[in-house]
Amino acid sequence: MAASDTLDIEFTNISAQPLGGSGRYIDRPGFAHGGAGVAACWYGGARGVARTLLTAADERDIGPHAKAHLGAVDIAMHTALSALDAAAAEIDADPADRQGGGRLRTLRLRALVEAVATEVMHRVGRALGAGPLSHDESHSRRVADLTVYLRQHHAERDLAQLGELVASSSPMW
Repeated sequence: MAASDTLDIEFTNISAQPLGGSGRYIDRPGFAHGGAGVAACWYGGARGVARTLLTAADERDIGPHAKAHLGAVDIAMHTALSALDAAAAEIDADPADRQGGGRLRTLRLRALVEAVATEVMHRVGRALGAGPLSHDESHSRRVADLTVYLRQHHAERDLAQLGELVASSSPMW
């Protein structure tokens, strides 16, 4: 993320008027769908990291342990992609979130994709060792960027919100 042009700014002595009540921004119809889009970006980052392992397996014999990691990465990535596809179909069917499922869906999706991306980085590192991080600038940049980007997931805070929603609903499981 070092190459991104992210700036911190501070406003002082600026008059402003609220455009809506407290929570209006996040309570607007369809707001939760944006969080699903962020999860899709995390998936894309994880895909780039996973490709390093896939490419290594295509170019040489990486051994049975690394192949086991590749198999686990495949399961994780396939699961995340399936969840993203399902979420996209649900969002397309209810873009204004009139049924009110957006927040629950997005919290589930973000938690799943964050866990998958974290697992992918862990398994690729275990399978290939320090080599790609030390000698492949593109890979090391992808890992560093994805690590930072995943912090948009609010970890236990988001999981607690999810648990609260689940506790007050009737989950399908």
